[in-house]
Amino acid sequence: MIVCTHSHVDHAPGARPLQAMYAHKPPILGVPSGPLARASSHFVPDRELRDGELLVLADDAHTHRLLVVSTPGHASNHVCLALLEDRLLFSGDHILNGSTSIIDPPDGNVTAYLTSVDRMDALCSEREIDFILPAHGYVLDRARDQIARLKAHRLAREAKIAEEVKALPNGSLEDWLRVAYDDVPERLWPAASRSLLAHLERLDEQRHTSQACSRP
Repeated sequence: MIVCTHSHVDHAPGARPLQAMYAHKPPILGVPSGPLARASSHFVPDRELRDGELLVLADDAHTHRLLVVSTPGHASNHVCLALLEDRLLFSGDHILNGSTSIIDPPDGNVTAYLTSVDRMDALCSEREIDFILPAHGYVLDRARDQIARLKAHRLAREAKIAEEVKALPNGSLEDWLRVAYDDVPERLWPAASRSLLAHLERLDEQRHTSQACSRP
């Protein structure tokens, strides 16, 4: 089988050419792209994966099971996979080594991403997973420490964005980006601007929720 963690252009488009290399045409598994995904990320698998299902690989002597875990946020159709017997987590683009995932709205969503981060932490605790294999970068050890660091970084970035918006309420996206991502190389700002927009949407949602809860 060929398993796609999500439908972004550097992932799922390779599935069909890979499938065509094999005479027996292994099925492509994954979750279809969501209605808000970009046209370039359109993806329909041969079979849709279900959250919590087990993909079993077995021969006469060994059995290996991949647990499918729904982890929307980086993409609405993102999944991670835990190789239970070896206690490894294939994290796709949800957890990376050396950088944080871009969250590109409207298909990407920060709140969903953070919820999925918490789910990954709970999974690593429950299954005693200590190594993460990301789609980009090297293997990460001390899985739960890495996840905690990632979440803290994301929340700190959001706090920095909120601070800048408060200080410059009439600023533009470019104005906020320049300060909120001043520790990021300028060549990466176009990508960072997508995550900035996602955080602004989340901050706006939180503000509306707070206002609704404070009404008599």
